[in-house]
Amino acid sequence: MRLEIICTGDEVLTGKIVNTNFSYMSQKLEDVGLAVSWETTVGDDRDNLLHAFQLAGERADAVIVNGGLGPTVDDLSQEVAAQAAGVDLVLNEDWLARMEEFFRRRSRVMPPNNRKQAMLPSTAEVIDNPIGTACGFALDIGRARFFFTPGVPRELRRMLEEQIVPRLLAKSGKPVAIHLKRFHSYGLGESHIDTLLTGLEQMAPDGGVKLGFRSHYPQIETKLTVRGTNMDDVRRKLEPLAQQVRKRLGNFILAEDDDTLEGVVLRELTARQGNLTTVEMFTSGQVAGRVAHLAGAEKVFRRGIVARDLAEIYAAVGLDVAPPAGELTRETAEAVARAARVTGGSTHALAVLIELDEGADRIDFGGTICLAIATANDASSRRSRILGGRDWVRLGAAEMGLDCLRRYLQGLPVVERIDFEKV
Repeated sequence: MRLEIICTGDEVLTGKIVNTNFSYMSQKLEDVGLAVSWETTVGDDRDNLLHAFQLAGERADAVIVNGGLGPTVDDLSQEVAAQAAGVDLVLNEDWLARMEEFFRRRSRVMPPNNRKQAMLPSTAEVIDNPIGTACGFALDIGRARFFFTPGVPRELRRMLEEQIVPRLLAKSGKPVAIHLKRFHSYGLGESHIDTLLTGLEQMAPDGGVKLGFRSHYPQIETKLTVRGTNMDDVRRKLEPLAQQVRKRLGNFILAEDDDTLEGVVLRELTARQGNLTTVEMFTSGQVAGRVAHLAGAEKVFRRGIVARDLAEIYAAVGLDVAPPAGELTRETAEAVARAARVTGGSTHALAVLIELDEGADRIDFGGTICLAIATANDASSRRSRILGGRDWVRLGAAEMGLDCLRRYLQGLPVVERIDFEKV
């Protein structure tokens, strides 16, 4: 089945906002075995939108249109869709009542221009939007089935996953039992993981498994898309392959599916009735920011210390004079972590200390990272060098700190060579 995505809006066309909706839709469709053949971006212009709809209706089997369903004058999708389909635009009384109730529940009066959102092509199939005022809808234009979706990301995502993907799968004739298994890892590069998983797809007896990757430094997501006649068939195919991924990637897998690294750390600490103090240098508090807002963190996250200078770190945790620049060591990080645990009154402390190279314009610019985890009776640390620029070092250091804490809590080696560090 040939798929096209049309994204609308002047702000998307001119680059004033990054079109994350397209990347999300394309990835989500690929995950269920539906490849996108074309992507078109169109501004808020009636003639250009009409031409884009007509062209897509000639060459595609199904089209997803994103945006243009709002209440303002530049939201044109319903109007142009009706014109392209050769039908009238009519008021959908049911959706109008839904919108009025939406505003009433929020103790607000619906503005008159929102009525525009209930004006739909007469042949349209309404696609529900339980969390917004812009309903989606579907209709035929030319040879293609069009699905119109709101531009608000959270509304689009729910509509796509719950309603549009099942319709597309049914239209494509692909097996409706499809499951996406995801493994999140840190420390191995994409090509390294690809090599480690050589031959994995061929282990599926009928070719019903597709292996894929998504790189978003510092993590890599390994994806197994499994298709079957039913969910029992999917589970039968998936289990031996999932075991192989866990075996081959080993300690580098930090979480699976919807789990996150920080979520795993929080769960491990909660299971121990433990709590955490963090000390961070140059990370802008990323470690604390990833943990402290999570549900349940109020019982675990005790204190976060953020500073740009090692002398300020020492002062904050009650230590004497800090070592001079260029002498950052594992022992330094351990001393900071031990002191932070005491001053923070916590069972565990994580210190992530960074010393940047001088000369940020150099190709080999990077930084030295010394991190340590301390408890009442123990301390574990590692030292690493990461090259690639300030942001690369900052992101890598925060990830390494959280991952080493995960490893420590799970009884795994804290020091294990990763692909992103320089020996």
